[in-house]
Amino acid sequence: MTVLKAFRLEKTLVNRLSKIAKDSHRSEKYYVQEALRFYLEEYEDARIARERFENPKTEIISSAEMRRRLGL
Repeated sequence: MTVLKAFRLEKTLVNRLSKIAKDSHRSEKYYVQEALRFYLEEYEDARIARERFENPKTEIISSAEMRRRLGL
């Protein structure tokens, strides 16, 4: 299911979006959805990492220890 959302975007973003859509023969909608999907996944991962880092009960280990535990 899709939902209509309306946004105002900077002219430079609109121009870049239009160009990439035209050059690739894909829709602007495709690129907006992909960009939002990517951004939101990265944002959520960063939020989780920050919460874990700020939690005093979270065990912090070195990369060497992480590799050891993973058997690498």
